[in-house]
Amino acid sequence: MKERCPARPDKGSNLLSFPSDFTVVDIESTGGSAAVAEIIEISALRYRNDKFEAAFSSLVKPSTHIPYFITMLTGITDAMVADAPERKGVLRDFWEFLGDDIIIGHNVNFDVNFLYDELALHLGHSLKNDFVDVLRLSRIYLPNLINHKQVTVAEHFGIDTAGAHRALKDTEICAENYLRIKDIALRG
Repeated sequence: MKERCPARPDKGSNLLSFPSDFTVVDIESTGGSAAVAEIIEISALRYRNDKFEAAFSSLVKPSTHIPYFITMLTGITDAMVADAPERKGVLRDFWEFLGDDIIIGHNVNFDVNFLYDELALHLGHSLKNDFVDVLRLSRIYLPNLINHKQVTVAEHFGIDTAGAHRALKDTEICAENYLRIKDIALRG
């Protein structure tokens, strides 16, 4: 079992706000528990003044095989990550790409905790970036949806969800959901 950070003392705050400059982040992992799972894909989309500026996306070579359930969910196979970049290099590149940006994500606390632990363990960095959870926003501004899964929110807005559960596609979906919910909130 990997050692994980027992506490996250410098973790950023969960904001209830609508920044215009932000980076949308999503990860895929070998499982649901940050205590034993590993990141196998990281993607991020940087926005300035609510306009797309740049993208980062990389598979990550895990130390163990990818469980069947995860392959069925994400489509990521052991063969796809066999020659993927090593974890430390991908984390360093992601860290540089992210900078001090506010992080946007759907159920983002999961991703932030995973990244916090991985950055601390492998690079000695604390992920101090504040973050905004689109799941939380959808519950506030779209209370009548049957659920608030990212795909459900996207379908509500007519956003194409083909390819969901891969990190880059999920960041694209999340960004569109965020911008549409922001529009509702600011018009309301």
